Amino acid sequence: MKYFGTLSIFEVSLIKIMSKKEPSVCEEKVYNELFRAHYESVTRYIYYKCGNLKQAEDIVQNVFIKIWKLCSSIIYSKAKSYIYSACNNSFLNEVAHKKVVLKHQKTIVENTNHESPDFLIEMDEFRIKLKQAISDLNPKEREVFLLSRVEDKTYKEIAEITGLTVKAIERRMSKALKELREKLGKHIKI
Repeated sequence: MKYFGTLSIFEVSLIKIMSKKEPSVCEEKVYNELFRAHYESVTRYIYYKCGNLKQAEDIVQNVFIKIWKLCSSIIYSKAKSYIYSACNNSFLNEVAHKKVVLKHQKTIVENTNHESPDFLIEMDEFRIKLKQAISDLNPKEREVFLLSRVEDKTYKEIAEITGLTVKAIERRMSKALKELREKLGKHIKI
């Protein structure tokens, strides 16, 4: 082992590693990167929990304001987890004060000349039936289903976001799929 003065190569390497600092969340550039990287996905995550886009945006914006105020106490490598946890906790605090009703917006079906009116009516009826079936799911199962099927999150990513185990996510997804198949018919692939 080579020595530099009184320090070994290992000790020099360790000092270099320890001296590399994580970016500071207090730096405007770093904060803006965090905001751009996570705002939309965490807003959708909260929206799936509450069903109200304005409420979800308010929660997420308030959390980002808190992050800016508390930037010196937030470790950059843990910021994503902090953002999701803080948003989830803010939502749970709001739920404690009032009952939240999930509202689904109607999707607009573009009319094309290639589809028959009967087909369009059937599609509208199916969309309504699907939305109702999803909204009738248990909130925990609905959250996992939407994160998986709409956001294309893996079970591992969902587990990180929700703070649950992958097995718990698998169970919730299994229950959601079973219930949706019962309501929509077994021939429907979800």
